Amino acid sequence: MSGTNTSEWNATIYHDVSDPHVSWGLKVLDSLNLQGDEIAVDAGCGTGRVTAELLARVPRGRVIAIDRSVNMIDEARSQIEPRFGDRVRFLQADLPALEPNDIGEPVDLVFSTATFHWIRDHISLFSRLFSLLKPGGRLVAQCGGGPNLERHVDRAGNLMNTDPWQPYFEGWDSPKFYADEQGTSERLRQAGFVDVVTSLIAAPTTLPDAGTFTVFMTNVVFREHLMQLPDLALQEAFIDNLTRQSVDDNPPFSLDYWRLNMRGTRPLV
Repeated sequence: MSGTNTSEWNATIYHDVSDPHVSWGLKVLDSLNLQGDEIAVDAGCGTGRVTAELLARVPRGRVIAIDRSVNMIDEARSQIEPRFGDRVRFLQADLPALEPNDIGEPVDLVFSTATFHWIRDHISLFSRLFSLLKPGGRLVAQCGGGPNLERHVDRAGNLMNTDPWQPYFEGWDSPKFYADEQGTSERLRQAGFVDVVTSLIAAPTTLPDAGTFTVFMTNVVFREHLMQLPDLALQEAFIDNLTRQSVDDNPPFSLDYWRLNMRGTRPLV
């Protein structure tokens, strides 16, 4: 499906199935030492479930919620704006192209979870995010990294090289980039960050049944793969094959998630 807009999501379904991502995001939020009056950017806000928790932690502050998906922004606005009013502002934008003028003011914190692995050019990404921060401002983020979902990615790769799917994946590469600790640390420092800390942790996640697994794989893990397939029958057969293989995993319907944590500070001078 050449030309498909891969930035768009089924935001309603994602909002309902994103419990694993929310749980990881809350752990990152819990690690922050916030004063409560910060101006923060949520870089990749999705449907706003974690954004709302960030807003609750800065009762005297504000959050600029950014996502490149119009559907995600619309869902986040409907979920958050009634609760937080003008303390939240929404911006539909591509993070590697973001300019300080798009934000309008320097911020104390750039926060992000489950987003950066969708961006291949982390050098440009970190440089852009650095430019948004006040001197002394912090970047605190988490995304998929290292061997994230390796078992399922390998299985999908095997299917992509077999009929009837193979013709639709010729010359195509996934937009995801699962970076490692060392490379991430180097790229953050190259962008100008100091006090850089990175870590990679296992976050295995088990879904309750085949139906939940199928919905999750369709709308989250392999969404961009399915966009290459021209009809629903091919899409469903692709995911059904992956679901059948997962039945024999220990435990069944488990996802071998790994999370890459990163922190850095913009120097005071």
